Formats: sequence, C-alpha cells, structure tokens
Amino acid sequence: MDGPLVVVSNHASDFDPPILSNCVRRPVAFMAKEELFRVPGLKQAIQLYGAYPVKRGAADRSAIRAAIECLSQGWAVGVFLQGTRTPDGRIPEPKLGAALIAAKGNAPLLPVSLWGTHRVFPKGSPIPRPVPVTVRIGQPIDPPASTKRPDLAAVTQRCQAAIHALHDLGR
Repeated sequence: MDGPLVVVSNHASDFDPPILSNCVRRPVAFMAKEELFRVPGLKQAIQLYGAYPVKRGAADRSAIRAAIECLSQGWAVGVFLQGTRTPDGRIPEPKLGAALIAAKGNAPLLPVSLWGTHRVFPKGSPIPRPVPVTVRIGQPIDPPASTKRPDLAAVTQRCQAAIHALHDLGR
C-alpha cells in the first residue's frame, strides 16, 4: 500500500488508468501520450490524476525521469507493457520501460490483468457502455538487478507471462 511500486498491465481502453488506480487502492501516476496534453481541459484533468507526458515511438528520458520522481514522491507508477492499446488484451511486443523504471527506482513490479475493458468504449461509440470487467492482481515481481538490457528483458518477460496467465483465466 505504500513505498515505490510499478504497476504493469495490459491495455485495451481509455478507462484502464482509472480502473487500475481504483483497484490497487493508491494513487497511480501513468504515462500518457503527449498529444493528450494538448487538449484543453483534458490536460488539467489527467494531470490531477498524476499523468505525465511521454513521446511515443522512441525512448523518452524525460518520461523515465518523471516516473522515477513520482516514485520518490510516494506514487505508484503505472505502465502499460505494450505502450498502447491492443484489441484483445494480449501483449505481443512488450517494451522494456517498466523494468527500467523499476530498476532505477528500486521498485517491485505488480502485474495486473484487465479483462473486458475493450468493450467499455467500443470504436465509433460516443458514450461508454456498462459491461462486466474483471481485474486480477498478481504477485509482485522483484525489480531487475541492473539496467542492462538482458536483465530488463528477463523481468519484462516475467511480467508479460504473469499478465497473460491472469488474463487467460477469463471472466
């Protein structure tokens, strides 16, 4: 409930960050694509929930520094392993950012599976729909021993496998 923590999850909906924050019962700061910070009103709203911008498509050192700063301020940091939404909740190509943040912040990683969130706001729908959602929280995984790529990759694969195992349980 306190101390540094990196919450790692699959990602299928814009509603995933608030659902995750609610379920882990502590503030969770999330990376959000920098384009969202250009939308008046939305910028202020997501900043209230601890969001900080990330440039997609390349390593963003300022986002990594922001995540580590959030950890030092007592926030948990949320990272979607794929870096973007996927239609089925699977994580085909996990990124190493969560493991890097965990290594630099000496924070355990908490795998979480979100099941059914892709149906909350289907493409083309102007309003969210009430649908059943299942959230499963796994066991913490120790941070990587170093920031070397093989260590980051090994921990990332453990997180991916844990999330998939939880997701495969279905509803």
